Amino acid sequence: MTLEERQLNTNIIQNLVLENRGKLFITGVLDVLSFDDQLVILETELGLLTVKGEALRINKLSIDTSEVTIEGDIYSLNYSEKELNSKGTGFLNRIFK
Repeated sequence: MTLEERQLNTNIIQNLVLENRGKLFITGVLDVLSFDDQLVILETELGLLTVKGEALRINKLSIDTSEVTIEGDIYSLNYSEKELNSKGTGFLNRIFK
C-alpha cells in the first residue's frame, strides 16, 4: 500500500506505545516475519516495521486482535514499504547483481 493509498484509506489505525524505551505495544500487526534478540520485523497495515535493540523478546502475540508487545532495550523503530522486499533488495540479491 503506497502512502497515497494510506492517506485515502482512513479506516487504518495503528498505535505504537513505547514505555521508557523498554516496552512497546503495537496494534495493526498482520504477521511477524522475523525475530531474534536484536531485531524484530513485523508486517503491519502501514508497511514493514523494524524494531532494533538488545535483549528483545515478544511477550504478547495475538494475530487475532493484531496486537504485539515487545520488551527489551529498544533503540529504533523504522517503517519501510512492503514492496521493498519483493523487489529483490535482499542481501543475496545485492551480492549477485
